[in-house]
Amino acid sequence: MRNLQKRALFLSATTAIIVFAVFLNTGCGKKDAAKAAVPTPPTVVVAEVTRKTVPIYSEFVGQTKADDTVELRARVEGTLLKVHFREGAPVRKGQLLFTIDKRPFEAAVQSAKALQAKAESDLAQARQRTDVLQAQAELADANATLSKANQDVNRLEPLAKEKAVTEIDLDAAIAAQKSAKAIVDSRRANLTNLEAAVKYTIERAQAEVSSAKARVIQASLDLSYCDIYSPMNGVIGFLQVDEGNLVGRTDATLLATVSRSDPLLVDFNVSEIEYLKLTDPESSKQGAAGKLRFDLILSDETKHPYQGSFRVVDRTVDPTTGTLKVEATFQNPNSYLRPGQFARLRVAVAERENAVLVPIRAIQELQGAKTVLVVDDQNKAVVRTVTLGEKADNYVIVLEGLNGGERVIVEGMQKVRPGAEVNPTTATESSDQKTAQR
Repeated sequence: MRNLQKRALFLSATTAIIVFAVFLNTGCGKKDAAKAAVPTPPTVVVAEVTRKTVPIYSEFVGQTKADDTVELRARVEGTLLKVHFREGAPVRKGQLLFTIDKRPFEAAVQSAKALQAKAESDLAQARQRTDVLQAQAELADANATLSKANQDVNRLEPLAKEKAVTEIDLDAAIAAQKSAKAIVDSRRANLTNLEAAVKYTIERAQAEVSSAKARVIQASLDLSYCDIYSPMNGVIGFLQVDEGNLVGRTDATLLATVSRSDPLLVDFNVSEIEYLKLTDPESSKQGAAGKLRFDLILSDETKHPYQGSFRVVDRTVDPTTGTLKVEATFQNPNSYLRPGQFARLRVAVAERENAVLVPIRAIQELQGAKTVLVVDDQNKAVVRTVTLGEKADNYVIVLEGLNGGERVIVEGMQKVRPGAEVNPTTATESSDQKTAQR
């Protein structure tokens, strides 16, 4: 009986302990569930709205262009023997690029020089005038004979009147005089003809010499075309003809193209309003157009390290687009940029003093209105409608809605509900946390 009472007491105590334990577990579970029901504030990255004086930029889309582009063509017919460059590599002015077979042209030069030597020899022979000299001597002899015949006639005529000589002697002297005169006239005419012929021969020989010299020059020029050099410092493109091919047969075969890309030109279009804004010395921040300095923003959003300047403005407005074509020039050491690339040009046209600046990535659009999420002193997100102005680098000017000093969310907006509490961090703190997690 006593054992039964002890066992009943033991069972009662055990039951009480189990019930108490179940009660405790149930209570703790409710507390944990209550704790789990409270959400953790989302972590967001915030940035402070600042006030400062910033430049106002105008942006244009442009395309790069080489300052000079030259097509290298074969100007003589021959076999392309050697290519002396690597495609796409920089080249220097005067650098040898191609060699065409020179042997036919070297032979042509030697042949032309031989013809020139012969022509010069013929000219020298023509200038000796041996026929003319002989004719002159014969004319002088005839003149001497005529002179003697004249003297004989003059001497015999008085004697014939005095019957000191016979009429036959006088007639013979007169006949000799007429014969001598005829011989003089004949030889003078012969001399005139010979002088004209020699003059013609000399002039023709001189023409042959000039022609031979021209053939030497042309042959030497053709020979020089066998070596093709770079006309400028720049970058050469792809090879158009491989070694061993015949070039220049029917036309000037294109071999390659070389471009001067330092300085590099950028073509872009501006509207009439933008043109007036840029060229107005009073409204433009940098004064006249010639003093404007452009930033070149590349397709990867990096900025070219060298600023550019105006090079030329087209003479007229395009009536179909209402824009002017403008060309700017930029330094381009080592030809880092290549012709044909698209880029944005940015130029400061004014300054906005004490402007309210907010990061562009903080701006959201809600039903056509621009808004930002502001974190207040209680770390709660509040929607604020803003009126925006111009862009300034990675910021935008706020005309209405912010005063400066506020904290706006720039990352994690999709996790935030208006009026909800957030865990604000700065961009630096967020980077440190990500690094620590790695």
